[in-house]
Amino acid sequence: MRFLVTGAAGFIGAALSERLLARGDEVIGFDNLNDYYDVSLKEARLARIEHHNTFQDLRGDVADLNALNQAFKDHAPARVVHLAAQAGVRYSLENPHAYITANLVGFTNVLEACRHNNVEHLVYASSSSVYGANERLPFSVHDNVDHPLSLYAATKKSNELLAHTYSHLYGLPTTGLRFFTVYGPWGRPDMSLFMFTAKILAGEPIDVFNYGHHRRDFTYVDDIVEGIVRTVDRVAEPNHDWSGEHPDPATSTAPYRLYNIGGNNPVELMRYIELLEKELGKKAQMNMLPLQPGDVPDTYADVDALVADVGYKPTTPIEVGIRNFVEWYREYYGE
Repeated sequence: MRFLVTGAAGFIGAALSERLLARGDEVIGFDNLNDYYDVSLKEARLARIEHHNTFQDLRGDVADLNALNQAFKDHAPARVVHLAAQAGVRYSLENPHAYITANLVGFTNVLEACRHNNVEHLVYASSSSVYGANERLPFSVHDNVDHPLSLYAATKKSNELLAHTYSHLYGLPTTGLRFFTVYGPWGRPDMSLFMFTAKILAGEPIDVFNYGHHRRDFTYVDDIVEGIVRTVDRVAEPNHDWSGEHPDPATSTAPYRLYNIGGNNPVELMRYIELLEKELGKKAQMNMLPLQPGDVPDTYADVDALVADVGYKPTTPIEVGIRNFVEWYREYYGE
């Protein structure tokens, strides 16, 4: 099958592309290689997959409708996995327009391209951040998520609303995946595990927000990729039992689905740091700081819908995931 993967040079996009290529699919990678973080890391990810003769590397921005339309016209993908986005909660406080352009304009362009090119299924990245002010744990896709706490979260919630509209009006099957704190080899330098590792090895203090009382449902990248593959293979269908009197946010009378992909096992931030210290063989110096604007204290994924529909839940223990990341980091950076 021919897939178009936006954000193919990204952390998850490159790992997904590698997995699809390994099972014999064609992948059209679409990425603008922007400089939000180290471009050489993105290039190194692509170098791992560009040797496949069923991989094509296209340079383009999803906010550029003409470039995106040309990619669809030239390559006619059967299914699309949309992972390109402006990521990060804290950066959205500094540069809101980057999120509007990439996450709203870009996503609308993807929807339009899918609509006009007979795409069988669009799977797109949402985020656990959409749960915002929700306090009931674990977070369920059947819960209301109308109170985001960051602009990043608001754009991801907006993506889900836009997707539903296109599923309803045009019959475009869409599946949104709410990722929970993804980590692992080839990760993003702006994420906590990456930053902590770099600073601990350099003997610099790490910033520990909420005085270390965070709990996060850390999810290993390979588990995320498995969840994407399972859901993209299962084209979203209408829920014929859906009722407007008791609306289920995760389904619809349209071909629309939402799923959490999370470890289903929240870990305290201090435990996370402790495991990292063990793998690095070095203690961390810590700046204990208050909760930051836009952050939520705890995340915890209810993955019952994912298990029920595609028979999968993440399984990689945090101990294994952190060990794998540290091994990759030492090898990649020669530490």
